[in-house]
Amino acid sequence: MQVEATRMYRVSEVAGHFEVSVATIYRAIESGQLDALKLGTGRGTLRVTGAAVLAFAEACAPASAAVAADGVGPAGAAGAR
Repeated sequence: MQVEATRMYRVSEVAGHFEVSVATIYRAIESGQLDALKLGTGRGTLRVTGAAVLAFAEACAPASAAVAADGVGPAGAAGAR
């Protein structure tokens, strides 16, 4: 997916872009790692701006590079079962 900074994306689109689950994106939003806008009243709906997607990707780049370099996941659980 080509990310446009001025466009707003659904949570499912962002999850697809990063190839992670929707739950992972919701956790990133809840923890403040990924900015989102709530539209509507009550439960409403969440949208993520393209600028937020790009910023999140930059913030995640050092962590993913470290995993790729040593082959160990964030918890040091490579091959652990």
